[in-house]
Parts: sequence; structure tokens; C-alpha cells
Amino acid sequence: MDTLTPLIRDLLEWLRREPRTHADVMEVWRTSCPRLPVWEEATDNGYVARRGTRVELTDRGRAFLERQP
Repeated sequence: MDTLTPLIRDLLEWLRREPRTHADVMEVWRTSCPRLPVWEEATDNGYVARRGTRVELTDRGRAFLERQP
């Protein structure tokens, strides 16, 4: 398992618990560390989508969570 997988899982679980605004997500999950691009990886992989001011878990993100131990 790579370093990002558990962090991506944490982000997706956090989003699944309740609706979040983009500002909330950026405040909590954005990082300047090039080794931990959690938000960027989740977005690039299609696990999350921004819909206006909200960030939502996608079907692909839900499937990712289902595959995780």
C-alpha cells in the first residue's frame, strides 16, 4: 500500500459522513507537500467532484471505499 491510499481513504470517509464545502475541504486537506497531494489525487482519480461550492463523493469514490480493508 502506498503512502497516499490511507490518506485518500480518510478524506473520502470524511466526505461521506456529511456534506462539505470546497472551502472546508481546502482548509483541512490541501497541502503544499509534494509527497502528500491527497486532494489532488482524489480529484484526479475521480473520487470526488466539486459541484458549485460543495464537494461530493462520486460513485467511483464510493467504489474505492468499498474495496478498502
